[in-house]
Amino acid sequence: MTKIENTLIISFIIFSCMLLSFIIFSCMLTPVMGAAAENEIRIADNAGDWGHPSPYLAYGRGPGYLRMHFIFDTLVWKDETSDFIPLLAEDWEYIPKEEAYIFNLVKNAKWHDGESVTANDVAFTIDYMKEHPYGWVVLDSVDRAEAVDEHTVKIYMSSPYAPFIEDIGGTMPILPEHIWKDVENPMDFVETGAFIGSGPFKYVDFSKEHGTYQYEAFDEYYLGKPNVDQLIYAKTGDTQMALQLGEVDLASIKPEMAETLTEEGFVVIAGPHYWNKKLMINHNKEPLDSVVFRQALAYAINQDEFVDKSLRGYGKPASYGLISSESKWASPNVPEYPYDPDKAKEMIESLGYELNDGVFTKDGEPLKFVVLVSMISTGGQSIQDRDGEILKNQLEKAGIEVDLISLETKIVDQKVINWDFDLAISGHGLIGGDPKSLYDGVIQAPNSKPSPFTARYDKCEELNSLLDDLMHEMDPIKRQEVVFEAQNVYARELPAISLYYPTWYYAYNPDAGIDWFYTTGGIAKGIPIPQNKIAMIGSHMQEEGGIEQTAMQTTDSAQDTPMMPFLGVFAILAAFCIKRSKRKL
Repeated sequence: MTKIENTLIISFIIFSCMLLSFIIFSCMLTPVMGAAAENEIRIADNAGDWGHPSPYLAYGRGPGYLRMHFIFDTLVWKDETSDFIPLLAEDWEYIPKEEAYIFNLVKNAKWHDGESVTANDVAFTIDYMKEHPYGWVVLDSVDRAEAVDEHTVKIYMSSPYAPFIEDIGGTMPILPEHIWKDVENPMDFVETGAFIGSGPFKYVDFSKEHGTYQYEAFDEYYLGKPNVDQLIYAKTGDTQMALQLGEVDLASIKPEMAETLTEEGFVVIAGPHYWNKKLMINHNKEPLDSVVFRQALAYAINQDEFVDKSLRGYGKPASYGLISSESKWASPNVPEYPYDPDKAKEMIESLGYELNDGVFTKDGEPLKFVVLVSMISTGGQSIQDRDGEILKNQLEKAGIEVDLISLETKIVDQKVINWDFDLAISGHGLIGGDPKSLYDGVIQAPNSKPSPFTARYDKCEELNSLLDDLMHEMDPIKRQEVVFEAQNVYARELPAISLYYPTWYYAYNPDAGIDWFYTTGGIAKGIPIPQNKIAMIGSHMQEEGGIEQTAMQTTDSAQDTPMMPFLGVFAILAAFCIKRSKRKL
């Protein structure tokens, strides 16, 4: 074998080794590149099942609505400061003389099946939800809706409706007519079409058994593809631990861990007080049907003890007027019930009860209540607390016997709806947004689905009248006066007793690329959970140049892959070997 042949063989071996290394490296790198191409956000939840993420199938609490709101868009929406911003409607106008709203829709919105969103879909949604009441929206004040043209809809009111923009425009999910027009019973509609919306994410999967939800970005979303490719709700026993272990990117955390998690590099956000733990009262039973007795209950309850022992100081006593004390609608003159068990006893005695051996009796029967306890907290999380124990001790000091029964939140909700209870410790949000929340907390709107946190109290004509005015007064100054007085009367009547506002903390991983936030007043009609979908489409809601710049950066980064340096070295070495071989030839 000649020297030239040896050189060629050696060069071939070197070249083959380099080629083999390149192939192996490429195979190893492919999964990494695939992971980099798709980003995923995981949200922790320890309750899991909040119903299918379709308007009529989602469970009627905030977490259920949020699971749905990623898929279905509304006409308008709230940004971080609670200002109303365009969503399906690019602009809108109220015409007082006609008592009508005109919405001009964006022209490039599509349903997830590729069909265009039109004004007919909006008009259809109004008609459909008037015929099939949807729990989150009451349309009694809406007369009809008409499509003026393909992208303009006019909604005529039968009477003035002050909360329209937030309660209907910013909460009502728009349905695709071509799918829902043949759906006779929305509660039975679980086919694929039930999950076709126009929102930033498409439905992929819901596991009732595992309590997990999976969504994928809608590439043709009219505000631009979301910043997240995959969105997943993961059921986990310990949300905070899941966050620390890197299993999720957003989770509720224990308040006392806020500083530690901040030091670990997570971003911690403390929520406003738009959620209240609340004592529901069955005012159809004696003596709970008495205003005097309900006021006695309020004097027997020490709100500060709940804050100190149940919340470990992370919270504050709630207003007896239901609306959050941090809301711009909060009345400055709400009646108060400072802790006074002796006063409570005096008031109970005025109703004909006698105190014997520390327990009130009447006609030989002890004054005794069964108290249902739900471990519900903001965001639908189930958290052990001492509320039942604390309430029992406080009421027994006032001469009232108490039996505690601890149940799952949904069971307590159903018992409250069925009037199958005496007292129940539960809770809910929606108290920081439009003051319609006060109406919702008292009145069961006709033809609407019963709510577990509505007192269904109609025994006070003064309160009924104020709540009616609250809904229909269009003058902002006059409406505020009505709202203030309605809270004052509510606090006097006490259809239910708000106990406290917890200060809840969430933490998220900033490296995941999403900056989560609490929405002032709450998401939609007041949900106090930091999962506003705008967080994942915010960068696309900038001016058009900003969107183009983002796309340009994505294209450039795709070309500059981690393989480029290796390919460069490979090319240089190959050229060197070939050149060396030619010299020896």
